[in-house]
Amino acid sequence: MIIGIDGTRLLCLCLAVLLPICCLGRKEAVGTVQSAADERLKALEDLSAKRPVVRLNGEKFKQYVKTPPKSYSVIVMLTALNPKRNCQICRSAHEEFQIVANSWRYSNFFNSQLFFALVDFDEGQEVFQSLKLNSAPMFIHFPAKGKVKRSDSMDLSRVGFSAEAISRWVAERTDIHIRVFRPPNYSGTIALSLMFSLVAALLFLRRNNLDFLYNKTSWGVACLAVIFVMTSGQMWNHIRGPPYAMPDSRTGQVQYINGGSGGQYIAETHIVIVLNLAITLGLILIHETPGRGGGESAGSKSLMGKRRILTVVGIALVVIFFSLLLSIFKSKYQGYPYSFLIG
Repeated sequence: MIIGIDGTRLLCLCLAVLLPICCLGRKEAVGTVQSAADERLKALEDLSAKRPVVRLNGEKFKQYVKTPPKSYSVIVMLTALNPKRNCQICRSAHEEFQIVANSWRYSNFFNSQLFFALVDFDEGQEVFQSLKLNSAPMFIHFPAKGKVKRSDSMDLSRVGFSAEAISRWVAERTDIHIRVFRPPNYSGTIALSLMFSLVAALLFLRRNNLDFLYNKTSWGVACLAVIFVMTSGQMWNHIRGPPYAMPDSRTGQVQYINGGSGGQYIAETHIVIVLNLAITLGLILIHETPGRGGGESAGSKSLMGKRRILTVVGIALVVIFFSLLLSIFKSKYQGYPYSFLIG
């Protein structure tokens, strides 16, 4: 019984001695980890001060983005800027990404809760492999805590990669609102001034003969041009700023038609303009050629033969290009039941 009491006392004495030592070691370990995190944050702040978009290779990506703990979020652009890669979209997206990073870095609300970084494929292939990416560009949000979710990848095919779109997406993921400041661009003002100057010069030179202002064909062509631009979605492009085209995330092939009904590419706008133009030309040929020879003899066989050919060409233009236009519409609206020639 005495031995049992002594053993209990000895155990209590050992615990009383070892527990403070263990707690002290744990505090030292936590302090070491926190010190390392503070050093990473300080180094990242120094890099961001030199360049708003911090370039990372595989080692730096692991150090600043993946290693916990960290008290900041990182917006990473994964791209391929090497001219040998021939990625035109990557360069355009990089310019917009740089605008957002500069707007954040030099704003009055800048803090150490958010950083912008870039990983080039030729400098960090292991990063692309670890994230299982086979296409570029991509924007991914790496939060301060927790794992990366699917919503942390920006859907470029839906919202585009304009600076304003990136800023809205960053606000959704981090609750940090960035006001985009674009550098001055006087190209539009210069182009508009040149156009008005040319129109004024033309009116001055033709001031004694302004009959061309009453030309129905000229006004008709001008109206058709405006209609083609507006019905093709050019205004939507101006507001949303979508990419010209996008590579498929699975195959890597460039897509010129957006597969969803809520978005489009600039190339898609150009394609729709060409299709509408071809259909309109076909309708004009069908309408103008039969029996409308003006002062020419309608009974001439050669003239009638030419008119028949033009009519057939017009019908072919309408049929073929309307089929293509309808197939594009059907590909974007999967439930649309109708098709013509092309399923």
